[in-house]
Amino acid sequence: MSLPGQETLAENPLFNSADWWRQAAVYQIYPRSFNDSNGDGLGDIPGVTAKADYLQDLGIDAVWLSPFYPSQLADGGYDVDDYRDVDPRLGTLEDFDEMVAALHARQIKVVVDIVPNHSSNLHRWFQEALAAAPGSPERDRYIFREGRGENGELPPADWESQFGGPAWTRVTEADGTPGQWYLHLFASEQPDWNWDNPEVHQEFLTTLRFWSDRGVDGFRIDVAHALVKDLGEELSDTHALPNEFEHFGAHPFWDRDEVHDIYAEWRKVFNEYDPPRTAVAEAWVHPDRLARYASPDGLGQAFSFDLLEVPFTAENFRRAITKNLDEAQRSGASSTWVLSNHDIVRHPTRYGLDLDGLLERLEEHPRTPSGGTDLSVAAKQWLLLDSPDELLDRAKGLRRARAAELLILALPGSAYVYQGSELGLYEVLEIAADERQDPSFFRNPGKDQGRDGCRVPLPWEKAAEDYGFGGPAFLPQPGWFAEHAVDAENEDEESTLNLYRAALAARRRLQGAEQMAWGPLDGGEVVHIVRPGGWESVTNFGSEPVELPAGEVVVASTPVEGSTLPGETTVWLKTD
Repeated sequence: MSLPGQETLAENPLFNSADWWRQAAVYQIYPRSFNDSNGDGLGDIPGVTAKADYLQDLGIDAVWLSPFYPSQLADGGYDVDDYRDVDPRLGTLEDFDEMVAALHARQIKVVVDIVPNHSSNLHRWFQEALAAAPGSPERDRYIFREGRGENGELPPADWESQFGGPAWTRVTEADGTPGQWYLHLFASEQPDWNWDNPEVHQEFLTTLRFWSDRGVDGFRIDVAHALVKDLGEELSDTHALPNEFEHFGAHPFWDRDEVHDIYAEWRKVFNEYDPPRTAVAEAWVHPDRLARYASPDGLGQAFSFDLLEVPFTAENFRRAITKNLDEAQRSGASSTWVLSNHDIVRHPTRYGLDLDGLLERLEEHPRTPSGGTDLSVAAKQWLLLDSPDELLDRAKGLRRARAAELLILALPGSAYVYQGSELGLYEVLEIAADERQDPSFFRNPGKDQGRDGCRVPLPWEKAAEDYGFGGPAFLPQPGWFAEHAVDAENEDEESTLNLYRAALAARRRLQGAEQMAWGPLDGGEVVHIVRPGGWESVTNFGSEPVELPAGEVVVASTPVEGSTLPGETTVWLKTD
């Protein structure tokens, strides 16, 4: 099927621009779940290369690869054994080079994940630290402390890790005696680096140059707000820690001002290249603090996560759009729009939840408190219910998801698309306890179902074994994947896949200056934006149809007939 603008997809005006990142459509690939080239059940780097034409036809400007480095997979690859290699189960450095060449040949940029807050406990430097004595240079690369109690048997503080359980683990010294404790804000297999150590600084500068020299165009920085620690001699217990969202820069490990000295170093490395390498921060910080991460003297851009948290309403989206455009203006960066990623319940599922019914059920549920109005939290708690499908309207969720995606693709700034979103995939619920892999599930029994449901390997062929993934998928694929497989959606002109293709092709044709204005219909249940060049986007968040302004329909999230816009629908209009 020939889609509007598809014939020009190979001509990407952003590709040769140093500012390509400012308005790019970036496709996030979780490599182990994307495409398996050798039948071992894990997606791999050659699997990405094999789908380069698919990515080009989709119309994205860049690919962001989640970690593909050697890893024991204690946290889905975010526990890195070696920052300058490819996991042998996923390929080789030569395979990586071939992938970059294949994507660049199709005018697609390559962004890779950097994980600078922690390494794996199998990293060579941590193994050296375990073999060395307390106070040694080897231990100083990480954060070791003596324990409390008569014999050091208690952790240095009562801090909890982000995955549940203590944030400190005691080591056994080389002579077999119980020894010091090391800090890990995440899993125990992820010891935190000591960024007061110059060797750590140099290690990451070397890593950034290593991948930049191989043609990588940019970096996504994991947990960018946590690198610098100021723990002092006496560690405060949790109740005495300041709130980082109220006392800026005062928390011992979240969002300290000194972290920006690191990113100033990194910016000098990025600017050694022509064009300069780009970076985007994953930083969960107060909005007033986000601009510093997106500073042109630092990383240059930072994720906005507002739309991961809010329900599908015009008021929520209007507020998030206004806030994030204001933040981008303050920082000099561009906005980032995200609806799903590898850590969040997929947005077609979030938007299909009966939120009132869910909150009512959660109030009665003994294992979890109310999720409030934070939709990402409520959706995670929904996963814990015995019969979650009772509160899910899949058709409504997908209809809203298509409308929301079309809206964010119309906004100035860069848009991030998580793999499978273009197929309209829902969160996978059908994963038994003994099939799960996420550490948050195991460290929080009965309190967290983990993130496996959004990481299930993609379906490519509706009738093929493992839905064409290439091998026995490492997480179970449900039967309903067949109707969402790529070949099934190729045949359906109204499919979500073909909506994305049409929208991304139109976006590339219509996109101009990073400006927008609110249109005359904006207000109440309608979000109406106007872009330069006579391009308008109208989203009806309500259930009743509304009148459309005059103009040619370029693309719509659901069919539009005549001059009315159905409920829960977005349409793009060309008015000049």
